[in-house]
Amino acid sequence: MNNTKEFFNQIRNGNAKAVENLLQNTPDFLEAKDERGSTPLLLAAYYGHGEIVTFLLDKGAQVDALDGSGNTALMGVCFKGFTDIAEKLIDAGANVSQKNAMGATCLIYAVTFNRKDIAEMLLNNGADASVKDNRGKTAKDLVLEQGNTELEELLKKY
Repeated sequence: MNNTKEFFNQIRNGNAKAVENLLQNTPDFLEAKDERGSTPLLLAAYYGHGEIVTFLLDKGAQVDALDGSGNTALMGVCFKGFTDIAEKLIDAGANVSQKNAMGATCLIYAVTFNRKDIAEMLLNNGADASVKDNRGKTAKDLVLEQGNTELEELLKKY
């Protein structure tokens, strides 16, 4: 069955070969969206399928495409903790300062979910720790509220 739903199911399942074959047969799948507005790259990143992420980026997937809530692939890996995929997305030019519908940034997600390595990577690539979300909270505010001294020390440097 060669349709968009099947394509997205193969991404969720991490079946890189099937994703490759389906995309070869239907190149338009590269920028398709699922029922939640996720692109193939967003979904592959969210599920931690690095091989598929690399393949989709090599095929020209838009690194900063947004899902229905305004999230990017990089935002998804920031809260999931997939450091290697975060690095791939940043290397591909992902916007480390993009805000979603809630005003959250990649850095806000990284600190909220205690992803120190990713937070440091984001900061080293220009993420702004003073950006406020829709509740008026910055990444620094969230770290102070959580009492995470390791992240607090990291953010003091920026």
